[in-house]
Amino acid sequence: MRQPLRKSFYHAFMGIVATIKKERNIKIHLGFMMAVILCGLYFQLTKTEWLICMVLFGLVISLELVNTAIEAVVDLASPDYHELAKLAKDAAAGAVLVSAIASAIIGLSIFIPHLFSRL
Repeated sequence: MRQPLRKSFYHAFMGIVATIKKERNIKIHLGFMMAVILCGLYFQLTKTEWLICMVLFGLVISLELVNTAIEAVVDLASPDYHELAKLAKDAAAGAVLVSAIASAIIGLSIFIPHLFSRL
């Protein structure tokens, strides 16, 4: 029997909360997200710039959640060291890193012109 939709949302929300409580890196990403939001308010980003930032926030945070899920499953399935377990965890972490670097580059391309227009 399927669970009610509200219960699915509850479990998803609890997964987000648990990850925020447990994982240092998502806290770092959320800190940068808050800094970008504050800078965006200060520089009065356009609607398009805000939408780009929102997509990037969603990308990085989602990949961090997936990375955490992959790490948990790998640790459960392979508590002892295994080269394939290492590869899975490293690749998942690499996906987060790639998205974070791309987001930083895109973010800088949005904010640098605003910064120079204020000088």
